[in-house]
Amino acid sequence: MHARRPIRSFVLRAGRVTAAQERALVELWPSFGVEFDGRPLELDALFGRPAPRCLEIGFGTGEVIGALAKAHPEIDHVGVEVHRAGVGRLLLQAQQEALANLRIICHDAVEVLASSIADESFDSILIFFPDPWHKKRHHKRRLIDASFMELLAAKLTIGGVLRLATDWQAYAEQMLSVGNACARLESLSADRTYVERPQFRPATRFERRGARLGHGVWDLAYRKAK
Repeated sequence: MHARRPIRSFVLRAGRVTAAQERALVELWPSFGVEFDGRPLELDALFGRPAPRCLEIGFGTGEVIGALAKAHPEIDHVGVEVHRAGVGRLLLQAQQEALANLRIICHDAVEVLASSIADESFDSILIFFPDPWHKKRHHKRRLIDASFMELLAAKLTIGGVLRLATDWQAYAEQMLSVGNACARLESLSADRTYVERPQFRPATRFERRGARLGHGVWDLAYRKAK
């Protein structure tokens, strides 16, 4: 089992949860939610089939994973998010669009991966616009560091792909540094830097906000080689 790091990469802020989202968290959770209890998850049993699998960490309001689950019913999708409003929103979408290939975990992704996900479980892992923790004294809170990159690599299948994106250049450079240093990952960029935005990724709320502020966007992609 991989060691857990003591510093969390998130703060649970008191965001507004709508009445509809609150109802979804109660009524729809049994259908699409997965309680974290620290025990290994049996993904074939969870979805009722073996299938290719995609994990999105920190899915926010669910724009990406919801669209992917709808477009690719042949792929099972797992979303991990700590903020209840976003979880409630995605639960509503899962019901409205009958997304039988989607499951949601509302817990710290570091603990979920370390305790409950077997190695080589996912064909793709997505992490788009994690909190950049831009103040220097908060850099230790950033989700993407060397130890977490190793943990992500372990959970990918051989040939599986990890995709990252941020609108904060200094964080992009950190991601690039730890990604290129991970022996089990190979960059999908010819010059081992950044890649074009994947066509499947819609502009998220965070990306649109960054664009209004004049931020650039940096995408990275790695394949597990061994």
